[in-house]
Amino acid sequence: MTEPVTPPVPASPPSRGVVRELASLSVSTVRLTRGFVPLVALLTDEQDSSREDLEQAVDRIFDALYRHPLLAQTSRLTQALRKRRLIPDEQSTEELIRFVVEQAVARSPMPVPEALINEFWNFFNELFEAPELKGLGEMSLDMIRLVVRTYEPLLLEVVNLLKAGRRFNQWQLNEILKRAAQIRTDAGIVRRQIRALRYIKPFFQADPKDYKAQARIIAQMVNEFGPFFVKMAQVAAANADFLPEEIARELSVFHEDVAPMSADEVRTAFVECYGKPPEKFYLGFEADKPLKSGSIGSVYVAKKPFLENGREVLRPVIIKVGRHNIDREFAIGKMVLGLAIMSTQYWAPHSRLAPFLRAMQEQVDEFVAGFVEELDFEAEASNHERFYQRSLRGGLFRVPELYGSSRRILEMEFLDDAMSLTRALARMPRRERRRFQARVVEQLSGTLLYHAFVYREIHGDLHPGNVMIGRDGSLNLIDWGNVVDLNGKWRPVWDYLAGAILADTELLTDALIAVSTHPDENRARRAEIRALLDETLRKKGVTPLTRRSFVRELRDGGVEGLHRRGQTVLQLMANTQQAGLVLKRDFLHLSRALMAMVGSYGSLYEGDSRRMLLTDLAKVALRLPFTLSRDLLKQELRGVAGRLARRDQNPPSIPVPLPKVLHTQGPPPGVLPAEA
Repeated sequence: MTEPVTPPVPASPPSRGVVRELASLSVSTVRLTRGFVPLVALLTDEQDSSREDLEQAVDRIFDALYRHPLLAQTSRLTQALRKRRLIPDEQSTEELIRFVVEQAVARSPMPVPEALINEFWNFFNELFEAPELKGLGEMSLDMIRLVVRTYEPLLLEVVNLLKAGRRFNQWQLNEILKRAAQIRTDAGIVRRQIRALRYIKPFFQADPKDYKAQARIIAQMVNEFGPFFVKMAQVAAANADFLPEEIARELSVFHEDVAPMSADEVRTAFVECYGKPPEKFYLGFEADKPLKSGSIGSVYVAKKPFLENGREVLRPVIIKVGRHNIDREFAIGKMVLGLAIMSTQYWAPHSRLAPFLRAMQEQVDEFVAGFVEELDFEAEASNHERFYQRSLRGGLFRVPELYGSSRRILEMEFLDDAMSLTRALARMPRRERRRFQARVVEQLSGTLLYHAFVYREIHGDLHPGNVMIGRDGSLNLIDWGNVVDLNGKWRPVWDYLAGAILADTELLTDALIAVSTHPDENRARRAEIRALLDETLRKKGVTPLTRRSFVRELRDGGVEGLHRRGQTVLQLMANTQQAGLVLKRDFLHLSRALMAMVGSYGSLYEGDSRRMLLTDLAKVALRLPFTLSRDLLKQELRGVAGRLARRDQNPPSIPVPLPKVLHTQGPPPGVLPAEA
């Protein structure tokens, strides 16, 4: 008996598939509208909203957008466009990177070994062996989310202002208009920075070996980019030993002078802080003729009355005025860098780059956050006064007296006989240069060690422009906007350096985790981080050392062997982004402070052998106990002499108080002839 044959199930007609997709699209669209519910609830709630509330509401909207079926369609469109070479693909990524590598090799002041180039391409092939491309829609949402996140604080202010009351008074309306004007100002900053990109073409058209022409182009581009990138150029100038001489010399200008503020901007700062223009407080104040200009502000010299022996006399003072909207310059600069990093996923669409770029972006945020701390003039005044009081107790260094401070203005003692380290060295007769170097190194080294070990904090930006030398050879330190607290930092920094030199990945992993922004999360993946460090050291051919083998390595390999190990420090720092590690801003700016100090030492011995510098530092180390003891004795003698003098002498000269206006804390403030 034959079994009945089951008839085949007919295939679903195409119309059913279309209906199913339309139904799915409708459901997803309804879910998308629901994503706006938290934001609507936040706007209609009468209570003020927090930053976290706004972030969660906006995140709900973007989560719904990411899950919408139309976004998946953009991935298919992206693949089709890349397949037809209409937009960048893997091949164009390789061509772009190859062009950049060829340019870097061609413009290198020193020959690049072929083995190093081959090692880079091996790394490139490993990194891009598993591509997973993002769609244009997803990348666009990523970039829009970054812009929205940048403006979330501004949006939150607007939302809470709208909630302040149902009836708007004129003050509330003006506040909202100010925020709108701020966006217009931000747009102007972005346009200016985009215009600065026009220098990229002439830079690549310049002769790769014509460093002088390249240096001029770089300086012009940095100036047009604005204060944020000027500050970055100052950091680069502190590492001039790694740059061609012409470029290093051009960047060093940013330690001495930057394009000044306009006279109107200076007068506006005084009106904001004191309610009156500077001419009401000073004689000879020329708002259009600053003594010096820096990335944060400009420095002016003028005269004001002081009381001496009961009568008024005119004396010169230094006034430091902060730039208008400097905080927005830094915020927009950070956003531009973030967009540039994120856009690399378009030009180089490989998923292996994603964690590296994400960590790099977070690292930029940490780096910029440290710069933003320097914008607070009141915090700078507190640092300045603290170190000024310390300078009175010894004879190693001086800090000019601070007369007054406000949010955008500082007023200080005028050092009429002092000039920057580089200018003092340039004017020094050749026969006196050697003695001058030894004296400055002893004073500067003693001061730095005294600050580090006695007070556990150091000047955070001690580049040559902030080291002033008096006519009598005295050491004057200025610009205290950045001070690095050393408490709790020595151990992880020492462990990192020791681990890098000894190739001890146990020690190195723990040190990197300790200085990262999320140590608890990174500790959970400690094995992964250590494996990456082991792989890096293995590829570099660096073997672990013990104390005994370190001596043998020094004897057999000499300085070159230690130099090769020192290069691993930079390699391992680069691997922190590949491992998803982000270093805390405190440690980033400690390294910046140390590099600035190294830059000052390098400027002092420019054109001389490094052996001469090492010899002077060794002499300083041997004399250090005597130097510090002598300084402490001077402190005691000065204290006794001061107590005796106060019995007989008249009080010292003091500035005549000026009328307090608005929210001032005293008479207008100022600064030193240095970088603002």
